[in-house]
Amino acid sequence: MPSSPRQRRPASRTLPVALREEAGPAGASRAPLPSAGEPRPIDLALQGGGSHGAFTWGVLDRLLEDGRLRIEGVSGTSAGAMNAAVLATGFAQGEALGARQALSRFWQDVSGVPACFGVVGEGAGPTEPAVKTPAWVFNRSAWPGVAAWDAWLRLWSPYQLNPFNLDPLRSIVQRHVDVEAMRAGPIKVFVTATSVRTGQPRVFSGEDLGIEALMASACLPHSAQTVVIDDEPFWDGGFSGNPALWPLVYGTACDDVLLIQINPREHDGIPKTAAEIDDRINEITFNASLVAELRAIAFVQRLLRDRRIDPTRYKHMRLHRVADEDGLAPFGASSKLNTDPRLLTTLFGLGRIAADKWLATCAKHVGHDSTLDIGEVFLANRVRNARPAEKVVGKGGGAPGVGKA
Repeated sequence: MPSSPRQRRPASRTLPVALREEAGPAGASRAPLPSAGEPRPIDLALQGGGSHGAFTWGVLDRLLEDGRLRIEGVSGTSAGAMNAAVLATGFAQGEALGARQALSRFWQDVSGVPACFGVVGEGAGPTEPAVKTPAWVFNRSAWPGVAAWDAWLRLWSPYQLNPFNLDPLRSIVQRHVDVEAMRAGPIKVFVTATSVRTGQPRVFSGEDLGIEALMASACLPHSAQTVVIDDEPFWDGGFSGNPALWPLVYGTACDDVLLIQINPREHDGIPKTAAEIDDRINEITFNASLVAELRAIAFVQRLLRDRRIDPTRYKHMRLHRVADEDGLAPFGASSKLNTDPRLLTTLFGLGRIAADKWLATCAKHVGHDSTLDIGEVFLANRVRNARPAEKVVGKGGGAPGVGKA
């Protein structure tokens, strides 16, 4: 989630999805065990992806509106970390409605800042339907002039282009994340950043989690100056955990994890232009750590099924996934830098639709079965253009497991 020294301009339009400013009850508490009719506990894993985080916003908005699930913990990276922190802040202050309002206000603020992720299109006013705008309009790689500009910028580091380290994203985060409320609230937040020195992920949570950790999780080295915490330099968490799943294994008692994925697994055709190649490298890089972690989970799952390890030492995870790869496919990786309000509105709508479909087909299995087959969706050698649907993995098939100790 890069930034630049350009200053914020007054917002000339707002997203048409703001919520009413109604105060919900503060200090929400949760029952230790759900009974019939009570919300079922679930953890969330939120991928990063710049402005594509608006898709995740749409998913979260629909889940909170539905009310059948109780969010125990959230692991997020980059834009996913921002969504997680704003969600936890809003929930601590006003439960589900407060969280929906907080997320809406955050993305409204982002849409008015040209330099927040990179560039912003001039676009239309708030009343023009977003669907009338072709997706390619938002892809920087579609514009030769912008591609040439980006290539020139790559010759310089953020320390040369932005010596005073001006960062409008930091100001937005400070306005919308109440660190104390986030830490004290009922939702546990885990944020991943990458150590520049070791290349390993560091997960911030509890008292370690603050504004600096959020900025570190979103620090793309070509766009923003390195974030230093306790004398340790950090870059974007997507390089090492996008998102990290293991904090949810050790940090919460919940067995269900819902992955909200915004980085596509597959890409048809061969990238040929420099911009297309960069886009595909971005997609592969920011999915690699997730696939590696899921591969480990699948391996432990197989050992559990074959009774080759002690099941009492491992947490039986039930995995779920919300994604819309076909819907997001027209929006290339370069559009992650675009905060045009039409794009954010479109992504928000896609997220709500994807969440609605998941709620209709998979939510009933939370607490009982996995609805994501890791091997089929992430690890199998699929035929070109074949996109297998998520399917329920019954109890007899063995639930994914990860070691607890």
